[in-house]
Amino acid sequence: MKAQRYGITALRRVSSTSIHSSGESPLCSLRPRSRIAAPTSLQAPNLRHGARQLHSQPARRSGQPQTEASNPAMAFPCLDAIETKSAKLEARSLSTGPEPTYTTGATEVFRCKESLLLDWGGVLPEFDVAYETWGKLNADRSNAILLHTGLSASSHAHSTEKNPQPGWWEKFIGPGGCLDTDKYFVICTNVIGGCFGSTGPSSIDPADGQRYATRFPILTMEDMVRAQFRLLDNLGIEKLYASVGSSMGGMQSLAAGVLFPTRVGRIVSISGCARSHPYSIAMRHTQRQVLMMDPNWNRGFYYGKVPPHAGMKLAREIATVTYRSGPEWEQRFGRRRADPNKPPALCPDFLIETYLDHAGEKFCLTYDPNSLLYVSKAMDLFDLGLENRRVATDRRKERETQLKQLGSRPQGNDPSCSLTLPDLPYAEQPGSSDGELGASSPVAVDSRPPEDLVMGLAGLRDIPTLVMGVASDILFPAWQQREVANALRLAGNRNVAHVELSEEQSMFGHDTFLLDLKNVGGAVNNFLG
Repeated sequence: MKAQRYGITALRRVSSTSIHSSGESPLCSLRPRSRIAAPTSLQAPNLRHGARQLHSQPARRSGQPQTEASNPAMAFPCLDAIETKSAKLEARSLSTGPEPTYTTGATEVFRCKESLLLDWGGVLPEFDVAYETWGKLNADRSNAILLHTGLSASSHAHSTEKNPQPGWWEKFIGPGGCLDTDKYFVICTNVIGGCFGSTGPSSIDPADGQRYATRFPILTMEDMVRAQFRLLDNLGIEKLYASVGSSMGGMQSLAAGVLFPTRVGRIVSISGCARSHPYSIAMRHTQRQVLMMDPNWNRGFYYGKVPPHAGMKLAREIATVTYRSGPEWEQRFGRRRADPNKPPALCPDFLIETYLDHAGEKFCLTYDPNSLLYVSKAMDLFDLGLENRRVATDRRKERETQLKQLGSRPQGNDPSCSLTLPDLPYAEQPGSSDGELGASSPVAVDSRPPEDLVMGLAGLRDIPTLVMGVASDILFPAWQQREVANALRLAGNRNVAHVELSEEQSMFGHDTFLLDLKNVGGAVNNFLG
């Protein structure tokens, strides 16, 4: 396989050399180019195996006159860059392997030796939770705030003595800040399933000493929260002053109150939801599919090999589209091209394209691809409705009984630790006269929340809660935060603060929680008191 890959690379180099032999890019010249050189002996085996020939002309039909092509072949520097990166990763020392070390610096690590039973039947025999803290815990341990992260964030929310690099919420944490470290003891963890120090797919399975990879069990938001509360137990913190989170963290913040209502004093949920909705599920599904289609993903067993960096780059580009808003990009980029003096290209050409390309490139080797799959799937599964919680509770009880009979770990390839495709593919359901939703039926997103969700959030009736949304957010639209606030009020919570930032207040879309210190930080600071 390695020889074949290098053969393809050699073919592309030969093709590129012959195309650019005049010293000019074909994009900058309409002058006929010389014919591509015949493949070398190194390339021949790859041609027999059907390898693609980039920059080459189509094969001539039998009897066709040997004339030059009408136009020069397009250059693809974006693909060349991906191939170059793959070659560099391939050439890394075999002693260390090409997989990057996913880290953001020094953290504290809580190592839990007690097993953690997961909602979908999997078990972590032991696990680590990486965390960082700011401020001081007071004498009665009543001033702790648990800060929950977004999907790809580490525990490094703010700089520390051990790690002075700015954190992802650097301006929001500190003396006199949104999370005032003169008053509060702030704790932030890397979620289980992640790759910044907590146990995840890239971690070692203690059962056999090998990396979990895709033998890692399916997770839920609730599983992540249970692991966090094991850390709180270890720190001797019985009750949180507040549970605070944005995006995925906003989901976890609500889940913490649902799972441990007597241990959470206040809840802050920013740009989150109480149940994942189809649009966000669809976008995360697309990212996972792009990643899994990268041949380097190898069904998750890429550790020690070339990681699926191309799939990760594309997945991040898709995600970035959902993180910001159209009006912001209209102002920042408009229809401007990176270099209007050059002919259009199929590679990144408009400024918005180069921005997305940069965002994907910057991310593709800084987060473990398997962690992206598992953590994003946990977001999709999130639903605090009563029925989903009841089914999960019954499933956990049944699994606990099984584990007592089988021992501490699942034996063999247990299907209860995996998810499978449905037996029948989806088929469009036509609308009916009795009011069933059809393909063109409108859906009211600001109507009364479903009773199932109201009942599911009933345990939060006595917990003061701040729910924030942003009108320009397309990933977690503002109606989802209104749904949470309305459901809480209908469940009997008389202390719900709902803040919605208009497009005039913020055009940053979903990323507003990272950028808007005045509006987001101010609202949180006022709510915490």
